[in-house]
Amino acid sequence: MTEKLYELDSYCRSFAAVVEECRPMDGGYMVRLDRTAFFPEGGGQAADTGRLGDAAVLDVQIVDGEIWHYTDKPLVTEESVQGALDWTVRFSRMQHHTAEHIICGLAHRHYGYENVGFHLGSEDVTLDLSGELTREQLDALEEEANAIVHANVAVTAAIPDPAQLAQITYRSKKEKELTGPVRLVTIDGVDCCACCAPHVARTGEIGVIKLLDFLRYKGGVRIHLLCGAAALVDYRLRYTQTAAAAAAMSVKQVDFTPAFARLVAERDSLRLALKESHRRIADLQAAAVEPTDRPVYLLGADWDAETLRRIVNRLSERCGGICAAFSGEDGAYQYVVGGKADLPAFGKRLNAALNGRGGGSPRQIQGRVQATAKEIEAFFAELSAAE
Repeated sequence: MTEKLYELDSYCRSFAAVVEECRPMDGGYMVRLDRTAFFPEGGGQAADTGRLGDAAVLDVQIVDGEIWHYTDKPLVTEESVQGALDWTVRFSRMQHHTAEHIICGLAHRHYGYENVGFHLGSEDVTLDLSGELTREQLDALEEEANAIVHANVAVTAAIPDPAQLAQITYRSKKEKELTGPVRLVTIDGVDCCACCAPHVARTGEIGVIKLLDFLRYKGGVRIHLLCGAAALVDYRLRYTQTAAAAAAMSVKQVDFTPAFARLVAERDSLRLALKESHRRIADLQAAAVEPTDRPVYLLGADWDAETLRRIVNRLSERCGGICAAFSGEDGAYQYVVGGKADLPAFGKRLNAALNGRGGGSPRQIQGRVQATAKEIEAFFAELSAAE
């Protein structure tokens, strides 16, 4: 069995090992070592990456109980090789995984909730709890968690013997009872949880824990969080965006939210006024059409679906044949058609002639065409001439 250096020392970032086996595979090679500091994917955490000699380690997986390193180059069996982890990525994962233990430990202590899901992604960390929490409750957990970070509490990992394990109260992310050796990660006075992943040695190394978005999920709550340098980058981005938006509105950053709310209210009011103007213009255009039993249509640039239906209804009140309205820009129009005719049959003819798609009921059809204004004009001229 490969010796798991990552369980013995989370800070082991380079090591020497002997290549015990190297197998070719599609797109690369599978390498088994006598010892490794590379953490294989598991428990919601991706595998470590780095190098083995000149070969890049792209992934690490446990297959049939063996740890395999997936590399882009072959390694020589029975020869020694120097391994090196991508330490920046590994340390960030250690920070985030330890933070997840703190948050889940506190949620279990205060609310009795279990951790039922965990994913340490490239953008942030998500953790799923078995019960719901409010924003206020999450804020309280965040404050308590950061107090634990500032206290610089020790984080230790150990595999107790069965007799000792039986006397220890600990959390487990597995629904079934654990069998065999159980590795416990303990944050003094905060949490004790069965876990195989590397963690920081003291909570102060996490830097900061920030709970971001949350949503209801499978009867509980899914929380997004960031820590350390990743949280700093996220804050810098949010600060820059808020500062730019506040400057564009000529307000202080602290006044951004109410200013933005006023801007949205003003936009919505203007949209309603513009929509009403479009309807009035549409009514006037429909009223200007001379009554006829021949096919008629109107073409606009900024009518929405509701306005198109309104125009068709107005035209149908004055005309006895096909009544259509189109809106869009040259080459792409949405349409609504009504009137006293076999509309499904007319819709097929329209779509075939103007490269369109759509349908509806015997009373009204709608869709889109890929045609120019001249092509629409020619279609209706031909239609009118045929009648």
